Amino acid sequence: MSTFYFIAFLSIFFSILVITAKNPVHSILYLILTFATFTVHYILMNAQFVAIVNFIVYMGAILVLFLYTLMLINLNKDSEPQKSNIIKIIGFIAGGCFLVAVVAALKAYQTSQLVVLQNPNLGLVKNLGKILFNEYLLPFEVSSILLLSAMVGAVLLATKEPKTT
Repeated sequence: MSTFYFIAFLSIFFSILVITAKNPVHSILYLILTFATFTVHYILMNAQFVAIVNFIVYMGAILVLFLYTLMLINLNKDSEPQKSNIIKIIGFIAGGCFLVAVVAALKAYQTSQLVVLQNPNLGLVKNLGKILFNEYLLPFEVSSILLLSAMVGAVLLATKEPKTT
């Protein structure tokens, strides 16, 4: 249980660093660390498939894409537009609503009881694979053909046709 609280602390700490970092590249790197702590939480909750998907899709693809995109664009403080006072007031109200929601969640947490899973095999990749390749084999294969045709179409649209004179 102490591992859970340590990882939860790291999760909150890195999330705060994402928001407060002055450099956007550092902010994205902290976001990668935040998602890494989420992956550890999923493993602790015996949800290996969600952990693997979180690791591959979010940490491996989306955040790296964010990082490369951010490094390609030139962000200067001179080109950043000034925020009006209305935007700041709306942000303050949204932050206050978030604070109220967090306080309400903490009050509900104090009165709730822990949920114990009856089936320890819940969330295993083996069970998902059995269901996916037995009951949902046809939709799985149809979606793979659809994704393949979309990929071929994107490649054909992206290639330039040679000019004929």
